Amino acid sequence: MKEDGIGSGQIIRRKQDGSFEYHRDDLTVEEPLEIRIASKTVATTMRTPGHDEELAAGFLLSEGIVETHDKIDKFSRPAAARNRENILAVKFAGGVKVKLSSTKRFGTISSSCGICGKESIAAIRQDFPPIVSAKDVRIDIEALLSLPTLLRKLQGEFARTGGIHAAGIFDLGGKLKVLREDIGRHNAVDKVIGRAFLDQQLPLDRHVLLVSGRASFEIMQKALSAGIPIVASVSAPSTLAMEFARESNQTLIGFLRPPSFNIYSHIERVNLSSS
Repeated sequence: MKEDGIGSGQIIRRKQDGSFEYHRDDLTVEEPLEIRIASKTVATTMRTPGHDEELAAGFLLSEGIVETHDKIDKFSRPAAARNRENILAVKFAGGVKVKLSSTKRFGTISSSCGICGKESIAAIRQDFPPIVSAKDVRIDIEALLSLPTLLRKLQGEFARTGGIHAAGIFDLGGKLKVLREDIGRHNAVDKVIGRAFLDQQLPLDRHVLLVSGRASFEIMQKALSAGIPIVASVSAPSTLAMEFARESNQTLIGFLRPPSFNIYSHIERVNLSSS
């Protein structure tokens, strides 16, 4: 039986004294989501069910299929399909022309890798404009250091399963705007930027994205699609993520584990003089 992205399974647990016991354990649900535009399947991604509309919207935005000012008219699921809960069709408002040729996915996108289905590095990159610098877009060290604790405190499903990622969007004062969890890091990011897209709040040019895992190239590109200038992760970034951040005028912060952190690009957005 599953509930809100969490399922349970019977396990045998070995205890400290060497004895064994039968136990039920909470597990993160992983199921496919087929994203369609009209009758055309754009991608199938392995995800944790919940907030599917946000996931689809964020995916389409970060793939360059739609733009920040576009609007989605409605989402629907095919009534006759046996697995209808794992299929989501997107219909756009009148006049929106989607760019289906810009996506080159093949097969299923796993929860561990959002770009495994791409043909090459050239196909991975989207043509998003770099962040426009603004002198007043800065975060104090105190606010930055407060983010991991806030994220973990609100990760309800992580507390139960220990096996799910989170992404959170915060303002420059450290106030949480939206948090989502998913078995895939890239899906969690799609969900938070998808929420902002659906609420017509893009670009998020005065916000910070925090991810619970490592910062990959794809995470940086998804943040750029939403206009996010500062990206932080509690773990390490990749070399490609760092290079992309420098080219795109994004501030990249890694190993954000209070009281320490590393800054890999565009240090000017962190107020280092704060006490």
